[in-house]
Amino acid sequence: MRRVPVIAAAVALLLAIILTGCGSKSADSVVKDLDKTISKLESYQGSGKMVLHTGQQPLEYKVDVWYQKPHYYRIALTNAKRDVTQIVLRNDDGVFVLTPSLNKSYRFQSDWPENQGQVYLYQTLAQSILLDNSRQFTANDDAYVFDVMASNYQNGSFARQKIWLDKATFAPKHVEVTDASGNLMVEVNFDKFEFGTKFDKSAFDTEYNLAQGTGSANAGTDGQATDGKQLETGQRTENEATNADGDQSANTEDGSWPDDDPAASEEGTENPAQGRDENAMGPEGTKTQPEELVVVEPEVLPEGVVLKDESEVQLGDKRGVMLRYTGAYDFTIVQTISDARAATAQEGIVLDLGFTIGHLSGYDVRTLTWSYDGVEYRLTSANLPDDEMIRIAQSMSEVSGK
Repeated sequence: MRRVPVIAAAVALLLAIILTGCGSKSADSVVKDLDKTISKLESYQGSGKMVLHTGQQPLEYKVDVWYQKPHYYRIALTNAKRDVTQIVLRNDDGVFVLTPSLNKSYRFQSDWPENQGQVYLYQTLAQSILLDNSRQFTANDDAYVFDVMASNYQNGSFARQKIWLDKATFAPKHVEVTDASGNLMVEVNFDKFEFGTKFDKSAFDTEYNLAQGTGSANAGTDGQATDGKQLETGQRTENEATNADGDQSANTEDGSWPDDDPAASEEGTENPAQGRDENAMGPEGTKTQPEELVVVEPEVLPEGVVLKDESEVQLGDKRGVMLRYTGAYDFTIVQTISDARAATAQEGIVLDLGFTIGHLSGYDVRTLTWSYDGVEYRLTSANLPDDEMIRIAQSMSEVSGK
């Protein structure tokens, strides 16, 4: 007779285990559902904060990401500390880096972001999970957490990444990328992410985005949702985060200044700015070019590298400054005021710099070119690794100059 309570307790415990198991999903089940979400992906809009931990101090950027099938992207990256916004745009005309406050654009001949992972793009995060058969999986109250390899990024120092996905929608909530030693390199925290966003045709138009003068402008829509409600971001959504829906070509060993550069050509050149303050406003609310170049030195240098010298250079009708570094690696950094409204990179690859994208050209001697807040930077070296180029560029984005 005394066995009855014992048996009843055992049955109750077994039922509790069964019910608990029924309420949770396995990694394979979640991956299968994630694959379905990607296969039905039409569009999305997300925003949040990205922090780069690759230098001496963390660099913070506000990130706004828009995507429309099949290949339209708009990523606005805002440095709040310097009040600088750049937009990375892909449309039918190509890939562009826009600086709306200066009404300037830089065009790349590239299929970016195909085969080039970006930590803030949903496709990159999802594919990282789907393709890693050794993935590690856990779950908390409101998120599925995957620990996977970070093999789909250009930065060779990225080793692993942890990705938090919302349990109800599979939308990204948080991302952490680490190096081989487990040091945090990049983190992204999404405060908003919605699938099924409806964009106007002008949302990914180059001229429209240049005209806005800010990274959080109205995105080329009439600002009216399908139910007639006004949206702050200017998009119209079907539903809330649903689940399924010369220059240089450096030819010296120490990376000194070369004669010309076939990798970039300028078009649509306007009159260079003369005697204008960098904070002054031009037509239609755009900032004017700075009166003179303010030289920026990198805050981060590879170990064993020192500044050799600094000199002025004449690049056609433009004046610039060249910094030469020597030691474990030899390289130069040339800075000029970008006075062309539009420039086009002819050859090379797009390189993710975190705060913007750059253009990497050359073979034995390589040149990384990027534009930021009206200044064009060109880093040239015969032996500097790509990940060191990225670290140097990132450290210069936070420096106000001297």
